[in-house]
Amino acid sequence: MRTFPYCIILLFSFFLISAQETPKKATELNEVSITKEKKAVEQKADRTIFDFAAQSHLNSGSVLEGLKKLPGLILSDVAGMMYQGKQLDVYMDSRPLNISSNELNAFLEGMPANAVERIEVITQPGAEFPATSGGAIINIITSKKAKNYLSATYSSGLNFTSYDKLRTRFNNSLLLNAKNKYFGWQLNLGQSYRESALWSTITKNENNIITNLSNTDSDRTTRSYYAKSALNFDLKKDRLLLNYDVNYNKNNADTQGEGFGFTSNDASKTKITRQDAVATYQKRFEDKNKKLDFKFNFARNQNDFDLDSRIFNTAVLENSSLQEYLNFKIDYSQGLTILDKGKFSVGTLIDDLSFETQSLGTTNLDYTRKTTAGYLELQSTYKNFDFILGGRAEDYNITGKTNTADLIPFKQFRFFPNASLQYNFGPQIFFNANYNKKISLPSTSSLNPNNTNYQNQNVSYSGNPQLQPTIFDNYEMKISAFDYAFLGYNVSVAKNQVANRVIVNNNLVSNTSINVSEIKIHNFNFGFPLPYMLFTKGLKETLKFDVNPDKINFLYIYTGYQIHKLPDADTKGFWIINLMSQILLPKEIKFVTNYNYTTTKGNYFYYVSTQPYGHSLDISFSKKIMKDQLSVSLNFDDILNTNKQGFTSVGTSVLLESKYDTRRFGFTLNYKIPTKNKLAKEDANLLNKEKKEDNGIIAN
Repeated sequence: MRTFPYCIILLFSFFLISAQETPKKATELNEVSITKEKKAVEQKADRTIFDFAAQSHLNSGSVLEGLKKLPGLILSDVAGMMYQGKQLDVYMDSRPLNISSNELNAFLEGMPANAVERIEVITQPGAEFPATSGGAIINIITSKKAKNYLSATYSSGLNFTSYDKLRTRFNNSLLLNAKNKYFGWQLNLGQSYRESALWSTITKNENNIITNLSNTDSDRTTRSYYAKSALNFDLKKDRLLLNYDVNYNKNNADTQGEGFGFTSNDASKTKITRQDAVATYQKRFEDKNKKLDFKFNFARNQNDFDLDSRIFNTAVLENSSLQEYLNFKIDYSQGLTILDKGKFSVGTLIDDLSFETQSLGTTNLDYTRKTTAGYLELQSTYKNFDFILGGRAEDYNITGKTNTADLIPFKQFRFFPNASLQYNFGPQIFFNANYNKKISLPSTSSLNPNNTNYQNQNVSYSGNPQLQPTIFDNYEMKISAFDYAFLGYNVSVAKNQVANRVIVNNNLVSNTSINVSEIKIHNFNFGFPLPYMLFTKGLKETLKFDVNPDKINFLYIYTGYQIHKLPDADTKGFWIINLMSQILLPKEIKFVTNYNYTTTKGNYFYYVSTQPYGHSLDISFSKKIMKDQLSVSLNFDDILNTNKQGFTSVGTSVLLESKYDTRRFGFTLNYKIPTKNKLAKEDANLLNKEKKEDNGIIAN
């Protein structure tokens, strides 16, 4: 406990350093636009924002690889996607993806990270967000700014791994956009090719007798193509936005396996086609604080998975699924005279999701979900206090059937309150307390009775069509300073939590999902940047500088402790440590080192880690040249080759271990075609128009 006072001293020192601002005269200039410079990491009251576009250590590979480097984010096969102890609902460009598990991993693995502008992790989603967001939302923003002239940006990346053989990964994308007095348009085209390897073993230890149940070597190839388009029509004060996205993934894997009683040589093929269309009409008024938005969204996701045995020359699996999603929503907000100042927001939503699965041509799941919702939220400010009070009502009608029986229907009306209190000590220093109740409906990936993953004689994967929704009560407290330093604690109480379980029957290991009566997740975390000049110049001299952590040499320290409390098992917590060092070298070369480590023997629901999860040391060098039009970076990931997974399963004698070819090296580049129009202004995002940019709340 002696280290705790030192942490407080360091945190307080950073507050003092950041508070030293050089006095500036207020000068009004005509015809000049002030552009706020982006920060690498921003801590807001309700979210954390990571700038992907400007950080080479995040955007050198796939989106999946970049997400795994974010401090506090856990992305694993056993625990899913979590941030600071909260289950994440995944959005892209402010729209829910409605996919999870290995289907989500394949989607994120096929998209290059240099196509992403920023990542927003919304830890306190308010009433305007669907209550089905669960604990938190991660919003992947791929949009760029439209300009009053034709502009083009070309991005590319090339990476290599070398284990049993040399494997390559490369991606290319082109972004075109323009705007005139009638409309704006944007087109983003890209492709990704990725070779990778996966080695996994499953062993059983009973009575000190170790049995090798499955040992597989998988050689994988992923081809992905995407197109994102947008049109923006200005109708006097109003605006009409049209978006259409299409993603196509083709994944092949050759897997050789052996284990107790079998030898296999299999080939799997996965084809995923995702289409997403959105129409948004934004009504604007003389009062700039008054806004009315209408949005219609349709998404279609087709997944086909085949597994063939080369030894027997037969089809092992022929599974497919089709998901269609319709959504219509209306949002209205305006200023309100309450206390010092205020605002209220009101809206409604109707959505319809249908999901059908087939195995060998037979329909074995027909699932439908209909939701009707409405919300009201009030925001107000009084002196140094900010208040938010809201509520959302949702009515669910969930039905379905398998090829043998009807599903347990879920027809309920529920109310979900949320409240937030914030005290502002000064500019950019605040204490925030938040409560919200949410629900998480089982993902279609968890419901799918078919296996869309590799299996053999001793290992199988399947969903559970009878899963029921999970109810969350989320509590959080956080103190934050200058968008970088923070100290927080949150607890999430989940009733009927969906969790993955391993079931062992003799030598057959089955992976499926179940509902757990109640799980509590406690999470403590803090982070702050430590300028290196403290060690060279001392605290007194450092206080004289106007410190911007993005422009100095510093070490960003993130530490979190998390424990999952289960009703039927004794559990242990684990520590998450992330260190990110930035050093500005001569010639304006930025040198970034990123280190991740997680302690072992901690519980991820019903799994206990035997290896430090996400253990990796990554470095990158980046530089902008040609008047900042060309950005070049070199990356070296998992230099020590320590990134591997190992878990035991509670109540079983099974050990699951896996290793990807994570040690890689390569380069990325981003080239902006120059323009002679120096006076052209940037317009708002086309692919993602944020509803409330001032307070950081996105449209949903």
